[in-house]
Amino acid sequence: MSNNQKKTLTPVQQEYQDVQKQHEIKRPVFKNCIKAFITGGIICLIGQAIQMFYIYYFDFTDQTAGNPTVGTLIFISMLLTGFGIYDRLAQFGGAGSAVPVTGFGNAVISAAIEHRTEGFVLGVGGNMFKLAGSVILFGVFSAFVIATIKTILIQWGGL
Repeated sequence: MSNNQKKTLTPVQQEYQDVQKQHEIKRPVFKNCIKAFITGGIICLIGQAIQMFYIYYFDFTDQTAGNPTVGTLIFISMLLTGFGIYDRLAQFGGAGSAVPVTGFGNAVISAAIEHRTEGFVLGVGGNMFKLAGSVILFGVFSAFVIATIKTILIQWGGL
């Protein structure tokens, strides 16, 4: 709040804000960042292990192993969400569990579980991508913008 706004507060409002500041819960930001970093790192480590599994046992290349790895991570996160395990992981890891692709799988299946009582078509099918729809939209739009920039640079001989 700026100084100009503080001057216009009544004494009761100022007293309320002072009491509110005294009772405000202090957030452990640094601790939360460390937990998110560790959680995201472990998820990425598991993803790397899955990718190496596909490379060594199914003769994928580094480039072609990415798609089945992403699909496997999403599938695992959906299973863990269904069993209630991923929610506990998300409570611990915060953004570390939401930012990787596993957060996308969690968002999709959580909406499906929440609306299953409304039926498979209107409940599950209609609401499954509500949370994940924005992720898909911004992902596709960002990919389009980057591809356009890359194409322009290639045409101009920059890459």
